[in-house]
Amino acid sequence: MAAGGAAAPPSTSSVSAANVTSSLHDRGMQQLIPIVNKLQDVFAAIGKHPLDLPQIVVIGSQSSGKSSVLEHIVGRDFLPRGTGIVTRRPLILQLYNTAFLRGGGEDEGGREGGREGIPEGKEWGEFLHRAGERFYDFMEIRDEIKKETDRLTGKNKGISAKSINLKIYSPHVLNLTLVDLPGITKVSVGDQPADIESQIRAMCLAYIGNPNSIILAVTAANTDIANSDSLKLAREVDPDGLRTIGVLTKMDLMDPGTDAADVLLNRVIPLRIGYVAVVNRGQRDIDSNLTIREALRKEAGFFKAHPVYRTMLKQCTTPTLTRMLNNILMHHIRDCLPEIKSRIQAMTMDVGRELEALGEPTTELSRATLGGTMLGLLSRFASTFQSAVEGRGSFAAGREGGGVGGAETLELYGGARINYIFSEVFGKALMGIDPFATLTDEEIRTAICNANGTRPALFVPEISFDLLVKRQISRLEQPGLQCVDLVFDELLRMAAQCETTELTRFPELRDRVVEVVNHMLRKCVGPTQMMISNLINIELAYINTSHPDFIGGSRAVAQLMEKMAQEKGGGGREGGREERGSPGRGLGEGGGRGGGGGTRKEGGSSLGRVLGPGLEDGTVGTVGLGATTSGGDKGGGIMSYIFGARAQAGREGGAGTGGRFGVVGGREGAWEGGREAVVKLPQVPEVMRYGDGPNDREKIETEIIKALTASYFDVVRKNFMDMVPKTIMYFLVNHAKDNLQNELVSNLYRDDLIGESMRETADVAMRRKNAQEMKLLLQKALEIVNEVRDFNTFKL
Repeated sequence: MAAGGAAAPPSTSSVSAANVTSSLHDRGMQQLIPIVNKLQDVFAAIGKHPLDLPQIVVIGSQSSGKSSVLEHIVGRDFLPRGTGIVTRRPLILQLYNTAFLRGGGEDEGGREGGREGIPEGKEWGEFLHRAGERFYDFMEIRDEIKKETDRLTGKNKGISAKSINLKIYSPHVLNLTLVDLPGITKVSVGDQPADIESQIRAMCLAYIGNPNSIILAVTAANTDIANSDSLKLAREVDPDGLRTIGVLTKMDLMDPGTDAADVLLNRVIPLRIGYVAVVNRGQRDIDSNLTIREALRKEAGFFKAHPVYRTMLKQCTTPTLTRMLNNILMHHIRDCLPEIKSRIQAMTMDVGRELEALGEPTTELSRATLGGTMLGLLSRFASTFQSAVEGRGSFAAGREGGGVGGAETLELYGGARINYIFSEVFGKALMGIDPFATLTDEEIRTAICNANGTRPALFVPEISFDLLVKRQISRLEQPGLQCVDLVFDELLRMAAQCETTELTRFPELRDRVVEVVNHMLRKCVGPTQMMISNLINIELAYINTSHPDFIGGSRAVAQLMEKMAQEKGGGGREGGREERGSPGRGLGEGGGRGGGGGTRKEGGSSLGRVLGPGLEDGTVGTVGLGATTSGGDKGGGIMSYIFGARAQAGREGGAGTGGRFGVVGGREGAWEGGREAVVKLPQVPEVMRYGDGPNDREKIETEIIKALTASYFDVVRKNFMDMVPKTIMYFLVNHAKDNLQNELVSNLYRDDLIGESMRETADVAMRRKNAQEMKLLLQKALEIVNEVRDFNTFKL
């Protein structure tokens, strides 16, 4: 009895059907919670939870009063009791108000106007795993929960994440959906597993991690709220406290002189929804058989008589908590249902596409129908392959899984990958080839010398240019052949991506399709590579020096002269000026420098003067026997210039003599007292190579050959870079795209192969059955959601 003789507020247990219905502003809102309950049953039947359904999840540490709060909400004793972990499996508790059902809602069987089968004033429970059975004795409900828990987890205090679904029908409850989880524990007791804490924690996070769940964090008021395990766990997934409700239990057990006013006023650990204080039955009340209805009246009297809490009754008592949860859950479901409906529709469409791809069982089809099905599969495969090459959007729909899920904007696929090979792989690799990567200056000098034969030529021999440029052009063939291999691999990859779900039904047909595709592509590779080799052979067959992009001999010499002039930067003009009337200016490196204060004249043939070796004293000489330097030479004329560079000063000429050695007329001699001694010529080596550095003439000849080779190599490279992609597209890609369907039909559509090729695998029938069941369940779920016609018309 409340202080001052005032009547206590009515408890949940005393709420009649009329009071329940009159407390709701709109009956339609009360339909929302049963709808979500039905969705839970649908997905529990298939063992999957593809949707995040709105529900209230109850968490708390052991002995925090979780079970008592739930029993007070229901108004009956039905949960197992004992020491240690009692709740070892999640319990999904669905509460139905029978007064609402009798008033025109649906009964548990989904029948409209559920008055039939609902006894007036009766209370009972039903388990999902024992569908159709009603438990009117709540002690039997308790025993069934214990039995079902032990069945799955044994009796060693182990836990399991598989839920127990329980429905309770009563005229004294409000429609609610609650999930009771095992209490948070710290230390394993008895034969509990050592990692019991981490197991319970993971289970709780899995449920409260659902963004559509409301967290009911239960904490004993006689402990420090800052040490609350439930609030700490809730903060991990809801750091701002937007969907967490705090429940303070055992308010009557707080030390005298203390209260939880600051917590209830949201000053300690703020939560957007706030806190509710309750008083549950103690062990003495349970032992004395105090009923829950009596306990609720006792609770109301405690808060009304308390000097602090009587001013905040809107945040106290279990009936207040129940109404708050009912109100919050209805609003939350109303906000979530549009998204849930969209998700169900999308899943239904996906399952429908899967069933369409799986088709009808082949055992029920005639041979003619099987043949038509095979032709359809082969045609769709060829069409998908063609779309992949041409970049049409239907290729995405043909990939495994019914689409690429946005990959068309994240990566290249199909024909775009082939284009990437042409431009980025082959093109850049070809442009990166150095025309002289495998050709040294010494090899060029040797080629020029070999082309001259026994008599040095007056000009650079053309045969050396032909020889060297052909050698470099041949290097282009291998990248072209490698490009064919890359495109071949890409076509195989593309064909594998075109395997639709329809084709995977028939592994024998799929293997034969792959075999035909591989065989056809390999047949195309040979002619493609042959054509690319012929492109190189065509270039080697005729060196077109009149090509408009070829630099030519005169331009090569002119560029070389300009380059050498820039490198010298004014050499030969130290004391005078340079005549500019000759086109051969600047090429006489070794001997083109004028004396101090003099002027250098450049008359006659520039190329002939360039090819003459310059002497050390600055004059320009010509190749000829007996030519001498202008000022005399210590070595004896031009022969000394040619061979003297190879003679080693200070070489000993004979035993006991210390005279110097020289070169005269090509003979090696030693001077002893003014008398010449005849010596033998050295042995001719079997392999002759240049050992000394090049002279000025050889340098210029080498540079001219290099300029001509680089220019013509660039011409051929551009032609080759243009023709290789065209060749591959004509002989390989387009041929495969245009002839794939004909190849598949001619090789596979045969009477003796249809029956064997169109045989399904053993798992296809199971997949079809599961998909059909899933489609029926999703359709049922969609019908359930469609019971609410307009989600935004409900007002509280």
